Amino acid sequence: MKTILVTGGAGFIGSHLIEELVKDKNNRVISLDNYFTGSKDNHIEGAEYIEGHTKDIEKLITVKPDIIYHLGEYSRVAASLNEPEIVWDLNIKGTLAVLEFWRKNKCKLVYAGSSTKSVGPREDGVTGRDLAPYTWAKAVNSELVVNYGRWYDLPYAVTYFYNVYGEGERGVGEYGTVIESFKQKYLAREPLQVREPGNQTRSFTHIDDTIAGILLVGEKGEGDGFGISADEIYSLLDVANMFNGEIEMLPQTKTSRLMSVVDSKKIKALGWKQTRTLGNYIKSIKEENK
Repeated sequence: MKTILVTGGAGFIGSHLIEELVKDKNNRVISLDNYFTGSKDNHIEGAEYIEGHTKDIEKLITVKPDIIYHLGEYSRVAASLNEPEIVWDLNIKGTLAVLEFWRKNKCKLVYAGSSTKSVGPREDGVTGRDLAPYTWAKAVNSELVVNYGRWYDLPYAVTYFYNVYGEGERGVGEYGTVIESFKQKYLAREPLQVREPGNQTRSFTHIDDTIAGILLVGEKGEGDGFGISADEIYSLLDVANMFNGEIEMLPQTKTSRLMSVVDSKKIKALGWKQTRTLGNYIKSIKEENK
């Protein structure tokens, strides 16, 4: 039997990961989540759920895992400007405890980094890693994982997600994601809100493809740089127009960036292939809600 620990297992991506992991009856799957943005509605039958902060991982997890999927961190760019102390608590203190737990148990760690680390400078010279407390903490943590692996001779892999969308996505409030926010506005027949200038580009990756990539990295990946990304790149206005709804432009924020950097060469070299497209996803929403 393989013991698998998923931090953030009650969140959007974590719950989908657990759903796949429990299909193998030889897996013992344990979730550690503080339910900051996760929900007990996301619990999957067959997994074990422990409620608590990652900084208490050593007290809360009393078994030695074979692999840790560390997804349990604060994960919003703009909102983090208003709550840096929460980012520090969850993403610095919490993740350091996870890394120490990893070091002591000498298992494999798969860390969910942020692709904002690779975004080059804007006109004002600010790079992606320095946009906000969240982006800085994620960049530092991905580098710390690499160093822990080197310092202590530990197996690890660092993945990077690109605007994950799909069933169970969070679309309401400041922690909402772009596609689900657009979807909810479309279903409510309300204007889709786009931050100026609207030509900022993003890659959007379906949850099924993202989970397939995480599992592949968990099985075969070694080292840094596993970007899990769809090939298509859209501007935010392009995506809003795909819904054919009214559009309301909002002022840009301090964390606005014109593009994301997409690099999925390493994950494709392991055999990963994109199977879902944003265009088909939006088309299915429109067809189901004519």
